[in-house]
Amino acid sequence: MKIKPLGDRVLVKILEPEVKTKGGILLPDSAKEKPQEAEVLAVGTGKVVDGKVVSLDVKVGDKIIFGKYSGTEITTKDGIGGLILRVDDILAIIN
Repeated sequence: MKIKPLGDRVLVKILEPEVKTKGGILLPDSAKEKPQEAEVLAVGTGKVVDGKVVSLDVKVGDKIIFGKYSGTEITTKDGIGGLILRVDDILAIIN
């Protein structure tokens, strides 16, 4: 199943954070923070401003940082999971 976000929305795959500290201590799931980094899988057509479609600043393959409580988690029938975000919820692109 292929998912195409609409308008100013972006489909991302959340990147899991490290499970070890720099000192080598393994962190349990309860001690981990909610991840805020993701990879862009698909982008919508763009944001409508004053009746014109403005293209999005992100593209497929970009790694991004997003707001901690942003987006809607999804899982398809095929078991593909991800998060759909509005482009306004994206804080930065990681180079």
